[in-house]
Amino acid sequence: MRGLRFLALACALSLAASPAFAEKSPAPPSKAAKARDKAQLAFQRDLVSVLAPSADAQPLLGAALLARPLFNQPDITSFHTLIGRAAMAEDADAAVSWARLADCDAKANACPNPAALELLQTQAPDNAAVWLLQLAEDTRNLKPDAARQDLTKAAAARLYDDYAGASLKALASSVGVLPPPAGTFDPAQAAGAVGMQAVLVYGLAGSQPQPGLPLTAKLCENAGDDASIKADCLKLGKILEWGSSPLSRSLGLHLREVLADDPAQQEDARRARLSLVWQVQSFNALLARVPDDKALAQHLLALARNGGTEMSLLLAALRDSSIPTDPPADWKPQ
Repeated sequence: MRGLRFLALACALSLAASPAFAEKSPAPPSKAAKARDKAQLAFQRDLVSVLAPSADAQPLLGAALLARPLFNQPDITSFHTLIGRAAMAEDADAAVSWARLADCDAKANACPNPAALELLQTQAPDNAAVWLLQLAEDTRNLKPDAARQDLTKAAAARLYDDYAGASLKALASSVGVLPPPAGTFDPAQAAGAVGMQAVLVYGLAGSQPQPGLPLTAKLCENAGDDASIKADCLKLGKILEWGSSPLSRSLGLHLREVLADDPAQQEDARRARLSLVWQVQSFNALLARVPDDKALAQHLLALARNGGTEMSLLLAALRDSSIPTDPPADWKPQ
């Protein structure tokens, strides 16, 4: 049952972090809204076409992420082709390989991309996220001994980074290469074109590949009397608490809450998790304001272009909007 608490929080964080879930029961789109959607897709295709001739990894990564949700793309500007070219660029890094994980055939049970996952283990051996991806793969393939080794490698890592910040930077740097046509945004919304760009960037960045964090939680919670697994899970939890994403921080705090022997540490983890939910919901409220707040939209795009992690960007946005990182004493999560 403990794992269900983590899964519930993880689900809440995922929904709160995505602008797509800002409205629970949207009204059917009007004719004008459908026309804007069509214009935005055309604008997205134009961005991809402009970025595609680049030989550098970051604009190619931006083009690939823009192209990924598009249907019937020509092969030359498809996600598969663009992320493959990004991976071959001289300045390609682990962030490109991470995005390339999604270039796979789910019907053939070949996801995440095996070649990208293998390369990541060479490019970023000190990144716990890489080994948690491998742990999820080995668990699904019924290789418990290999999954146990993956846990040890993750616990010995230096950091956790799922590269959502790098994707945000690539998207935010790419979305301004063309001025958005008037038909792509609602003239009644005060942020206009820049609001549409911010929504596009943060919406697309939310589709990053994710490690199997619930599988990690299950492995740790089923440790029983195995002191070595518990020790590795506590070590991993410390890394995750300072991880790049709200979801990784959620798992790290969860592991401390359920595995720590000190009741004071357990209570501190519970308080920190409550603050995390407050932070994510507060950031989601900022995102909901973007279409009608031009200055905020510009600022969130600037934060994304500056780089960093998803978590550092979230905290910077709250700080710059004078929103505290801890909730009021009587606050309850929505």
